[in-house]
Amino acid sequence: MNIKVTSSGQACGAAVTGVDLSLAIDAATIATLRAAWLEHHVLAFPDQTLSDDDLERITLYFGGFGVDPFIAPIPGRKHIIAVERRADETSSLFAESWHSDWSFQAQPPSGTCLYGRVIPPVGGDTLFADQHAALDEMPDSLRKRIEGRIAIHSAKRAYAPDGLYGASDKKGRSMVILPAKDAANTQHHPLIRKHPETQREGLFGCFGYIIGIEGMDDAESMPLLMELYQWQSREAFVYRHRWQTKMLVMWDNRSVLHAATGGYAGHHRLLHRTTIASVQAA
Repeated sequence: MNIKVTSSGQACGAAVTGVDLSLAIDAATIATLRAAWLEHHVLAFPDQTLSDDDLERITLYFGGFGVDPFIAPIPGRKHIIAVERRADETSSLFAESWHSDWSFQAQPPSGTCLYGRVIPPVGGDTLFADQHAALDEMPDSLRKRIEGRIAIHSAKRAYAPDGLYGASDKKGRSMVILPAKDAANTQHHPLIRKHPETQREGLFGCFGYIIGIEGMDDAESMPLLMELYQWQSREAFVYRHRWQTKMLVMWDNRSVLHAATGGYAGHHRLLHRTTIASVQAA
């Protein structure tokens, strides 16, 4: 294979050509792709004709399957979620706030794979924010306020019965979301942490799944979290990804935040998603 990795020219992200992911790939190729993934944080593979079996196989090249709570998998699969919006759907856009997937877990996934099955002719870009760059460029005054701080993560704002996708969520959503009381559970992670494979420091998580900071009351922590949120998502740190049908995108959940965008009302959009379980350096 003649693999070519082309940088997006933005804050992060790269396109990968010269590899057919519908075929089994060898360990050397996997190592090459993993190195590119760790360098660019987001990889896009255009023109890939993939089945759900292929998507699961590719996921396992990079780790085990992550645990995906609160959203039902597609029929006949345990590890694939459909990220879907019908042409006539009027419910709120799914995942339009900045986040790191499942950061409220004790061991959040290392990454996410998303395959474009039905892509609208307009809109639907995914935004990615490089959290290593965000930390590198952070003013000393803000860094000193978060250095050594431990964030409290929870899914309750989104997936509790009274959350965004809870009982009040508009009927007719195409995705099967399963709100539950255990969404209120919490996990604690440092605001600044080292990537387990590259050892590069970065910010982890953001307001939304972060509901507080250890040792601080809400009056103190909420303004700080909102200030941090605004910094993390600055345009200088953002890669805007434009989708194509039959494109696979995989991102490093430990290095970037991401957010969905709309702009495709009246069009059907369908992607299949897996998560890559947390892994440590070999």
